[in-house]
Amino acid sequence: MAFEDRLDEIKMETGALYREDVYTDRKVGTIRKLTPVTKTGDTDLARPVLYLGETQILTPMGALPISFEIPASSIGEAAENFGARAKEAVEQTMRELQELRREAASQIVVPDAATSSIIAKGGLGGQGRGGGGGIIRP
Repeated sequence: MAFEDRLDEIKMETGALYREDVYTDRKVGTIRKLTPVTKTGDTDLARPVLYLGETQILTPMGALPISFEIPASSIGEAAENFGARAKEAVEQTMRELQELRREAASQIVVPDAATSSIIAKGGLGGQGRGGGGGIIRP
């Protein structure tokens, strides 16, 4: 399917619309209050209001955004629960990063037949005269 054909599939779900209000303390993060609305823009009382927290942690690679849901029934309760939920989200993110590091470190690179043949002959361009200084990637 061509990219242009998939553009016709981009549609908003009129039964899943939300109005968004953003709250911040300008220090730690933001809380997004998502109020469900009908397709006419009226508040949809049949669906719950959602609170989403956002913060970031600094890593050696730069700032890493962290997003998480906050169980709450008001913006005040969401603000009170922000710290605990942010801590849980950061801990979960760190566990996931550690797992990714372990997976990357445990990958064993096995050269294919063509690479093995090149290495046996003395490397790239070497033809038995020592390495050619090339880098071989699997």
